[in-house]
Amino acid sequence: MINIRRYPLAIIGFIIIASILLLALIAPLIAPYDPNAINVKAILLSPNNSHFMGTDGLGRDVFSRMLYGSRISLMVGFVAVGIATVIGIILGAIAGFYRGWIDTLIMRLVDVMLSIPTFFLILAVIAFLTPSIWNIMIVIGLTSWMGVTRLVRAEFLSLRHREFVLAAQALGAKDMRLIFTHLLPNSLTPIIVSSILGIASAVLVESGLSFLGLGVQAPQASWGNILTDGKEYIQFAWWLSLFPGLAILITVLGYNLLGDGLRDAYNPRSSKN
Repeated sequence: MINIRRYPLAIIGFIIIASILLLALIAPLIAPYDPNAINVKAILLSPNNSHFMGTDGLGRDVFSRMLYGSRISLMVGFVAVGIATVIGIILGAIAGFYRGWIDTLIMRLVDVMLSIPTFFLILAVIAFLTPSIWNIMIVIGLTSWMGVTRLVRAEFLSLRHREFVLAAQALGAKDMRLIFTHLLPNSLTPIIVSSILGIASAVLVESGLSFLGLGVQAPQASWGNILTDGKEYIQFAWWLSLFPGLAILITVLGYNLLGDGLRDAYNPRSSKN
């Protein structure tokens, strides 16, 4: 049994992510204003008692938009990584279990995908689609499965000749039973760690696409398009760039700390040390 208290960075990461998830869930309850409500009398107000994080160029409350933007960023991360993980598990399991020409074909496909810069591939695909939150999640998921595939394949190759698998095979267990009952459950730990780290990457990609105007479209709030609004007023409205930038930084840091901490916790060498 792993004592997670021995890994303070993982605890810090968990606290950060749990806090952000809680704020995203209760955003409608604690947001002081409608995130899309325009107020021409409150344009570009600096942070004050009425507007905790100031207002933007249309008089919208930045704090309210940040809360609702967290929902978009986190939803993109979870859904996109979920799609990538499912695809990666299926292809990695097939390649690692059956090997031969199937393994060669899948791994060459992985090599081709990895040779293309992921962000530019996403940009190219998004350019031909209508910018929407669902298109972003699907495209990020469909272009991010390669790492999971290689990881699952390596785990299956490592476990394929273990005694418990050979015993189940000798007792007549079918391929699907071997994969889903014996091999996949013993490969979940690295998959979970990889997925947590993948959410951080997905949040960054979504923020980058929204910043470029190819992601979440106005008036819907996301951290990326709040940053886009901020670049127009960066010389005298610093809060429009500071707060969404810090939110992205802290969120990505939290996922990385949690993922690295869990990886160390479940690493036998690290645990022994």
